[in-house]
Amino acid sequence: MLKTMNRRDFTKLGLASAAALALGTTETTAAKDEFRLNYIVASCMYGKFDLATILNEVPKTGAEYVEFWASPHGNQREQLDKLGVDKVVSLLKNHKVKLGSFTCFKYGVFGMQPEMKLVKQLGGDMVICNSGGPRGLKGDDQKRAIEAFAKKLKPHVEAAADIGVKVGIENHSGSLINMPDTQFRLLDALKSDNVGIALAPYHLPQDEKLIAKLLRDLGSEKLVHFQAWQHGMGCSKKLPKEQELLQLPGRGDLDFTPLVKALKDIKYVGRTEIFMHPVPRGIPILETADMVTAEINKSRKYLEDCLKKA
Repeated sequence: MLKTMNRRDFTKLGLASAAALALGTTETTAAKDEFRLNYIVASCMYGKFDLATILNEVPKTGAEYVEFWASPHGNQREQLDKLGVDKVVSLLKNHKVKLGSFTCFKYGVFGMQPEMKLVKQLGGDMVICNSGGPRGLKGDDQKRAIEAFAKKLKPHVEAAADIGVKVGIENHSGSLINMPDTQFRLLDALKSDNVGIALAPYHLPQDEKLIAKLLRDLGSEKLVHFQAWQHGMGCSKKLPKEQELLQLPGRGDLDFTPLVKALKDIKYVGRTEIFMHPVPRGIPILETADMVTAEINKSRKYLEDCLKKA
């Protein structure tokens, strides 16, 4: 065929091949660069089930990562103490799951340095806690309280930088940095790449535009963790299960499409955690591990549909 091919035909063939190769490269690059949500599973969604059972479920939810929670919400952090680091590393490897972070409110944000070292030892990169602090402050009193908190937190953030992890501060209800303006005031006072906001929409006014704006204002650098969690009918008192589940994406009234669009617009690279709290704390959100996984997947499908709309 090559012997009978004239120069014009050969040139056409070369151009066509080059175009096909370029198209293939473009498609591959587009697929690689396409925005996606990077899921993590909160161990406490499974209550106090044993770690091996939970790790077996994590890949079924479309997640690569797990977050260990401590009592009273779960007890996987305490299970780690009993099993030992080597055993847990082996469990993670066997189940093809990566540790992402610890959420351990019981230690307090100023008691997390040992947790930072342990997280790093297990291959994770973040500890999450709330700020606590005086509630209901306004004006100069609030400003002074945030400055004092930032000053006290600074050596812990510096320790996180030395260890190679980040500190995620949750905007917990009634905490010092619950609302957007206080969050930015704290971040401005610290000015570190190793601290950011672990944002839980549950603790904010259930206004899609307000939350989406906050996500954009934080940007991918300062938004270090996103809990896909809405208020629904709350989690402070026992409710019928169907009402309790309204905290989950796709269950309650909050439209997550503007939120997911904001995450896409800022090219959010952090992890997304489908989340709710049961009442009482420490029980799984549903009776069996299979049921919990199925419920997480319902919310994941909803978020993926939101992403398609975005």
